[in-house]
Amino acid sequence: MSAEAIVIRRCQGLDELRACVALQKEIWNFSDAELVPLRMFVVAEKVGGQVMGAFAGSEMVGFALSVPGTRSGHIYLHSHMLAVAKEHRNSGLGRRLKLLQREDALSRGIELIEWTFDPLEIKNAYLNIEKLGAIARRYNINQYGITSSPLQGGLPSDRLIAEWWLRSQRVEMLLSTTKLLPFEQKASIEVPAQIYAWKSAPETRSEAQKVQERNRGQFLRAFEGGLAVLGYERDAAGDGKFLLGRWDENWSYASQE
Repeated sequence: MSAEAIVIRRCQGLDELRACVALQKEIWNFSDAELVPLRMFVVAEKVGGQVMGAFAGSEMVGFALSVPGTRSGHIYLHSHMLAVAKEHRNSGLGRRLKLLQREDALSRGIELIEWTFDPLEIKNAYLNIEKLGAIARRYNINQYGITSSPLQGGLPSDRLIAEWWLRSQRVEMLLSTTKLLPFEQKASIEVPAQIYAWKSAPETRSEAQKVQERNRGQFLRAFEGGLAVLGYERDAAGDGKFLLGRWDENWSYASQE
């Protein structure tokens, strides 16, 4: 089935929410204790969150889960999970799910969607920054503790916080022209393509941890100095590079933690 033939829409009924839970387990391979349970998907749908599904016929091949939050009197959405089945990755489906989240949020007057992402995941970072126009200026150390997912490779679950300001000039320009607004680069932070292999093997995991610890320090110093992640590059070898500068748009909710 072509990527264009996949239908994305809000999930409907318990069976489709159960399919979200099953796909979550298939992708992350969490222990039962760490799975987001069916009840949470139900609650999210009932209290103003989002459970968006991607369907190839009757089969669910992706979903996005978000829950509402408030900060300094402003309502925003925290997008907790974005999942795409292995055979449908690199087809633009994740971006389509995020854009449906944006459309729904704007229809309700919500201007910000946030989510966390692993700064060692190169493809995900590229999607968030270059294809969606999110920025990052906060870094949480070991946010979820050491998780059972093999994707984490036994490392601390450090996370960058993506801020997707839906009405910002940055996002609107990107979505209308496919180009990000230019900015003056002040710093860069590199992630080698070998990071995936290093994380997956116990004998090389220390190499991955060295990269994580080095980059952690660089992010914290950059953010303390007022910089933000505004761009991301990938080279022919698959290496990734965060590009940091000063964001000149005044989008912020106070007390961001």
